Amino acid sequence: MDTWSAVRAALARPGPGAFCLDGLSRAEVWAMAAWLKKNLPHQGDAPVCLAAEDRALIAAAVLAALAGGPPLLFPHTFSGQVLAEVRRESGYRQIISEVERDLPFGVERLCPPASLSEYSGDELFADGFPGPDVELLRLYTGGSTGKPRIWRKTAACIFLEMACWREFLRVSEDDRILATVPPWHIYGFLHSVAMPLISGAAVATETPSFPEEIAALARSHRATILISAPPHYRALRGKPFHAPSLRFALSSTGPLAEEDNDSFCKENGVGIIEGYGSTETGGAAWRNRFQGGAAFTPFAPVHWRVENGNLLVTTPWMSPDLPCDADGFFAIGDRVAVSGQGFVLRGRVGSIVKVAGKRVDLEEVTAAIKAFPEARDCLALALAEDSARGNRIAVLVAGDFAVDSLKQFLLTRLESHALPKILRVVESIPMKATGKYDREAALRLLGLG
Repeated sequence: MDTWSAVRAALARPGPGAFCLDGLSRAEVWAMAAWLKKNLPHQGDAPVCLAAEDRALIAAAVLAALAGGPPLLFPHTFSGQVLAEVRRESGYRQIISEVERDLPFGVERLCPPASLSEYSGDELFADGFPGPDVELLRLYTGGSTGKPRIWRKTAACIFLEMACWREFLRVSEDDRILATVPPWHIYGFLHSVAMPLISGAAVATETPSFPEEIAALARSHRATILISAPPHYRALRGKPFHAPSLRFALSSTGPLAEEDNDSFCKENGVGIIEGYGSTETGGAAWRNRFQGGAAFTPFAPVHWRVENGNLLVTTPWMSPDLPCDADGFFAIGDRVAVSGQGFVLRGRVGSIVKVAGKRVDLEEVTAAIKAFPEARDCLALALAEDSARGNRIAVLVAGDFAVDSLKQFLLTRLESHALPKILRVVESIPMKATGKYDREAALRLLGLG
């Protein structure tokens, strides 16, 4: 059986068991999808906005879209302003949400009723199962400038990638997933919605964020897989789970600090498997430092090469909107060095900036600051100058110390032109729910927003 046939077999009918731990069964999720299919427009009509946080509802919406519905829009936030912007750009007329939201005028909210006894998911795909190239999602990402980018994702982009992960991680109906990343973020969606759909694993309905809450739910749900992000592993440092059921943990959305990885693995006796990729490329590689792997190993279906120190990849689950070269490769934006059968990261391509006419690597600035014993975390930004001098470096540092002590520390570790012109010490660096730094909030703390 080829991979797409296996995906079709997994999704065509609900199968037994729970979709959500202490929540809806798989049969109930497929029945919810049948209700949505009846109430959604047909494929080829205007897309439908999906502004939900409930994993079962998101899963049902995806199934309904696969069963002949229109593509689903994933906004990067659910604020009234963003929903209105997405409406102007896409023309959507319906929104799927489990709660009332600040909706644009003329938009209808869809939410399945509590009772779905007259609906059955057994015949959800009676009209046929789509091919892998059908458009399934449109992802609106915030982008570093705040201007949304749109990436289309086909059914193959989502489910072929998850089939690869399922085989690699050996995920089955015996697994119980706990995710600290929201399901409307692509990483959270893939591993806590799409993965349960095709593997039969059950997923927790909660999305915990505080260390004690994460640990308590891991124990009460007897979680075997933890889906989390670097800020949560940082918060968990030194705190054991006491959850012997855990098989492994996953991390993505950004670099995982070595000390956070080592602490979690030592305290809990399981490794963190780090995924490498992007919204537009999908997962491209992995590593597990608990098993001694410092380099990222690309998945078997992924092809990659290094040109002038920059990484180029082509994956079977890349967005069709990516600007690729003649051979189908995309420059992912990272500097790497080849190591064995994989690569090690050397920083972002855009991390090298000009300051007073000289080159400064923001990754080196970050590393120098993190070497200061009292610095818990930092975010270094290059801000364009009004003059022709290039950029100035602004840094937000998490800690509790006098800023002059850090400035003195950096004098012997950075060239004079690389020293931050703006340096602020705060209790914590603002993060988005997706686990990424909130650049706009950081600029406001720096007095620049």
